[in-house]
Amino acid sequence: MADATPYGKDVIRQLADECHRQDIKLFVYYSQLDWHHPDYYPLGSTGQWEGRPRNGQWSRYLDFMNAQLSEPFTNYGELGGVWLDGMWDKPDADWQLPTTYALIHRLQPGALIVSNHHKQPNPGEDVQTFEKDLPGENATGWGGAAVSQLPLEVAETMYGGGTWGFDLRDMEPKSLPDLVQYLVRAAGNNANLLLNVGPMPDGEIQPAFANRLREMGSWLETYGESIYGTQGGPVKPSGWGATTRRGNLVYVHVLDPTLRVLALSDLDHPVGNAHLLNGGARVAYSFSQGSLVLDLPRRGARDIDQVIVLQLVNH
Repeated sequence: MADATPYGKDVIRQLADECHRQDIKLFVYYSQLDWHHPDYYPLGSTGQWEGRPRNGQWSRYLDFMNAQLSEPFTNYGELGGVWLDGMWDKPDADWQLPTTYALIHRLQPGALIVSNHHKQPNPGEDVQTFEKDLPGENATGWGGAAVSQLPLEVAETMYGGGTWGFDLRDMEPKSLPDLVQYLVRAAGNNANLLLNVGPMPDGEIQPAFANRLREMGSWLETYGESIYGTQGGPVKPSGWGATTRRGNLVYVHVLDPTLRVLALSDLDHPVGNAHLLNGGARVAYSFSQGSLVLDLPRRGARDIDQVIVLQLVNH
């Protein structure tokens, strides 16, 4: 951003001002890897094409990087934080993170630092993020880091083909069931979902992707109580679904539409009642061998997630 044109800086300032008016926390994304700067050397695992300089001063590149990071934290008011990406390109390089993190926190002490490096969090980082992987899983080969005690985040893209930015070869978003179920599983793993969509060159969001976001918004209008402000529930996510929790309420997200009964163990308090979140109909339940057994109501063919609310009572 340090090299942004005056027009580009004006657009960013308008965005920042509008976020402040709407009370939206504005984060910035910064790519630590650089395929163009001559001092990004030795080269990393990507960008190994001919014509790139085979020499450079790493310390000079870090100075350049820190100067770029200073620009948004100085000129656009209060920011929520920064999402750093690209250390995985050179995981063994001396990134001098204490210097960079101290710079950010000196400029804005309340800014959160999130780094997508696929490793255990470093001192100074505020959130542990997992790229295209739920915490504790390793479907991509990038998510093998042990789950820390920091707040957790899952980063996933809406693009059906897996790209992260606008691509004429990847024009269809993932299905609504896929996105909602991933959101539920992230929440059940006690993680926020950072859902990516890239704008077109003119800054607009493709209509199909905008419509999918509206559909997710409609789903959340009904079921958002079971997602917003919750933590991972007492029953770990499994093939059938996941649980989330707020206070003495446990939300059971049944994602497998073939189930007719569901047995849950690991509940830490007795259950006072059970009902459907959508509509409030009571759900019959019993106890067997230390487990709560739910008789699942018949669900509609298009129901993505049957959410049952359990009210726990103290012993």
